[in-house]
Amino acid sequence: MSQEFLIEAFPRDDQGKGASRRLRREERKIPAIIYGGGKDATPVSIWHNELKKALENEAFFSHILTIDIQGKKESVILKDLQRHPYKLLLTHADFLRVDKDHEIHVNVPLHFLNEDTAPAVKLQGGIVSHTMTEVEVICLPQNLPEFIEVDLTDVAMDQVVHLSDLKLPKGVRVAALLQGEDHDQPVASIHKPKGAKADDAADAEGEQGGEE
Repeated sequence: MSQEFLIEAFPRDDQGKGASRRLRREERKIPAIIYGGGKDATPVSIWHNELKKALENEAFFSHILTIDIQGKKESVILKDLQRHPYKLLLTHADFLRVDKDHEIHVNVPLHFLNEDTAPAVKLQGGIVSHTMTEVEVICLPQNLPEFIEVDLTDVAMDQVVHLSDLKLPKGVRVAALLQGEDHDQPVASIHKPKGAKADDAADAEGEQGGEE
């Protein structure tokens, strides 16, 4: 992991909707909760704009974060984020404690490589279709990847890339595959556009008619 994220937090005593509204309106903070790790849940508040800025970085969602509560630091991952239904505001965040000896379940983004230069696209006119943009992985915190690459260079026309085709870093497993082969879901594929398929079919019929 190449980046570090430090979030400043403050103890929070008042709870409830009214207290949360005052927190957001008067202090420009949002309520959050830190839980797990065999410890009691800890209600905290964090700066709204600081978290909003951090969320602009894709890596924030798949990194071990450090929350600093008045000098006491906790290693966590972001588990849930609530947003205002129509305003560009965050309303609540859930953080799960992690430790180096226990595996974690985290959604990691997929990065698709060589989409434009893959022969099936560049030479045969295929179009890449993404079925997934992220995948849930299981690993120890120190093995958590920032993202997983999906190289489309050798993907042929009408070929489907499945979860089992992903090249995973050492110590990382795909959660869905642990449930059996039936959960080996498609990730991406390359197909001809629908119009092109129709044209090919028409050309084929025309050739057959000419032979007759």
